[in-house]
Amino acid sequence: MNEPLITVELIQQQDYRFDMHFGEGIPLIIGEEPAPLGTGRGPSPVQLLCAAVGNCLSDSLLFALRKFKQTPEPLRCVVSGEVGRNADGRLRVLQIVASLHLGVPAAQLTHLDRALAQFEAFCTVTQSVSAGIPVTVHVLDSHGAQLK
Repeated sequence: MNEPLITVELIQQQDYRFDMHFGEGIPLIIGEEPAPLGTGRGPSPVQLLCAAVGNCLSDSLLFALRKFKQTPEPLRCVVSGEVGRNADGRLRVLQIVASLHLGVPAAQLTHLDRALAQFEAFCTVTQSVSAGIPVTVHVLDSHGAQLK
């Protein structure tokens, strides 16, 4: 059984600036290319891609930990997308690195190893994106200890 079709409508406002409509009751987002093409008054498509990966990873990790009745909040995620030229000289996202930061020390969380072992597999966006772009994921606790 297929999930419902996701539809987003983009309406050009000026040059490279678009209003992005996600549906009733959801605030619109303005997306725009940075200079020199646009004015950068909204996130660029690459920033939106990185945000989607980070948001999905954060949701997936939170879900995996809450399944074990754990409270890792507040979570923070920093995502970097490396943009460079491919063999044809065209700009592409070459890789994405996501660092998820737990809001508590690892010692406070039970079953952390099980959650860390499985959360990425349930991240729809990251699993889809990683089919074409290498995605590296790190998880750190509130003391900065790298857990993954």
